[in-house]
Amino acid sequence: MGNTPSGLVSALHGRNRAPFPVPDEWMTPVIRLWHRVGTIRAVFALVILAGLVGGIAIAVLQTQHDPSSPDTVKAADAAAFPVSSSSATPSVTRSPNSLAEADALAKAQAAAEEASSQAKAADDEARKKAEEEASRSKTRSPSPSTTTPTNSAPKYPVPASCDVYSGNKKIGCAVLLGTGFGLDQMPCLANMWDKESGWNPKAANPSGAYGIPQANPGSKMSSAGADWKTNPETQIRWGLGYIKGKYQSPCGAWSYWQSHHYY
Repeated sequence: MGNTPSGLVSALHGRNRAPFPVPDEWMTPVIRLWHRVGTIRAVFALVILAGLVGGIAIAVLQTQHDPSSPDTVKAADAAAFPVSSSSATPSVTRSPNSLAEADALAKAQAAAEEASSQAKAADDEARKKAEEEASRSKTRSPSPSTTTPTNSAPKYPVPASCDVYSGNKKIGCAVLLGTGFGLDQMPCLANMWDKESGWNPKAANPSGAYGIPQANPGSKMSSAGADWKTNPETQIRWGLGYIKGKYQSPCGAWSYWQSHHYY
């Protein structure tokens, strides 16, 4: 009753309870004000109610049409990637650490493959050089048809002793006998080193060859002695060792020299 104009009038008049009567001319403005306030309240209530309803409707529509909403994403994923219940497996999300480890592993594998490729290329190059060197050595090495064995008959008169020689040749003859060769090999050695150096222990060639045997480089003769640069005996001993290892005898080396002009 207190929320209606009649209730307000009754309250103001205080029927049977008001201590004094309220004039009717006072009630007219009050009733008019009540009607106005009641209308405004109704309008505000309707506006608020309409706003709530509209907001709820808009939220529902946005949820239904928002492609980024979880339900929409799930629906799109389900439509694009249908998974049967029997084969469905839980998705695995890689952590940043797992991704970094995978990237590091991929880089390590790529580096290993690159290193293996470089090593193979280097090995192929080394093998090629070795084959070329072997081919050159084979071309330069003496063949049975051009090498005279140690026990073959010499083509030159055999000296009676080393006394028929003098200077470095006499030293060479003595070293020859000490190496195990016979006097029949001395004429071949004398002729070959006559051509190579003239038996001069300081003979030098622009190619790097040096000494009586023309070792190339001359430092090879250091294996026979530290005085290889000046001592004829040291040079001759190294030269005879080289000849014995490669041509078997001085006459074998001299035979090869006559065909190639080097030994």
